[in-house]
Amino acid sequence: MPTTEVKAPIDAPRGLAGVIVTETQLGDVRGTEGFYHYRQYSAVELATARTFEDVWYLMFHGELPDAAQLAAFRAETAALRTLPAAVRDALPALARAGALSGPLAGLRTALSLLGATAGFRPLYDIDAGRRRADALAACAAVPTLITALHRLGQGLQPVEPRADLGHAANYLYMLTGDEPEPEQVRAIEAYLISTIDHGFNASTFTARVITSTGADLAACLVGAVGALSGPLHGGAPSRALDMLDAIGTPDRIDSWICDRVRRGDRIMGFGHSVYRTEDPRSRMLRGIAERFGGPLVEFAVQVEARVEELLAELKPGRELHINVELYAGVVMELCGLPREMFTPTFCAARVVGWSANILEQAEDSKIIRPAARYVGPPPPQPLPVVAPL
Repeated sequence: MPTTEVKAPIDAPRGLAGVIVTETQLGDVRGTEGFYHYRQYSAVELATARTFEDVWYLMFHGELPDAAQLAAFRAETAALRTLPAAVRDALPALARAGALSGPLAGLRTALSLLGATAGFRPLYDIDAGRRRADALAACAAVPTLITALHRLGQGLQPVEPRADLGHAANYLYMLTGDEPEPEQVRAIEAYLISTIDHGFNASTFTARVITSTGADLAACLVGAVGALSGPLHGGAPSRALDMLDAIGTPDRIDSWICDRVRRGDRIMGFGHSVYRTEDPRSRMLRGIAERFGGPLVEFAVQVEARVEELLAELKPGRELHINVELYAGVVMELCGLPREMFTPTFCAARVVGWSANILEQAEDSKIIRPAARYVGPPPPQPLPVVAPL
């Protein structure tokens, strides 16, 4: 009788750092040189020269659209911004329930409801065309869900989306109820584009793991949102600004940072699991912030320069440089976004990257099923005798 060879488990580093788990055509992060790309284009160049819809199309279709394709894509996605009645009617209760947790808590439930209402079926059971349709519907609806939940939580009525505005402008309009200034739109659009995708981060990997089970698209996105909500992933931009507030003045930078480093605290806005140089997203966002100018920007630049010096002294060889969080927070603050909306705004962009990864993963029917090394008491142990009552 033939026997099946059992392969020995492969040891992997803690956190799966650097482990290749699949192949992708969507992009990559090259941490030692401070570069990342979406498909064949520099992500930073796309953020500075193209619209959000251009890059959304690129991630879904593998090429940048021409003028006619872009116009058709804008019309297609804008028409999907309006929520189904069943979802819209449930949002006040979700906002009340998530009053202390914020819009992302409500978004998880709202996405599940959206998927059920729209008839999302398991990805395993549908073809590529239906998967794309579900992904477009979810990506277009997420900004509407996020802004509606935020406004309801503030005692305000949601603002209905406008099909005549681009993705970034419409997002700001639904958030505030006012048509935004062009410089605000361009700044937020650049930020949104720069955060669409970023390698196999925790939330993207989560989405792909769930996709590998054949689950529906909404289930995959709910898992990704849950991963993003953690302060070590998507929850850091507001905390980086809180750090600036806590430091307060330039003369307090050294004492505040040194005290936190000695206590073993993480310095929000600095250090990255992949980059060993300056985060290219931070470089771009610093430039945007400096075009706005003002005391907040000046102080952020001072803090950045001094913290980099202090971390080099206190943690030599660790290569702890600025990451996207600090200037992402500064740019969003300058554009009038409340801090509780920083991570949801991140989510409004990253949902496109998640969805592109979901569509790619759905083409592979192999379930993702790693192993763990057991380190508990050696089994089997004899069961303890239970004394009779």
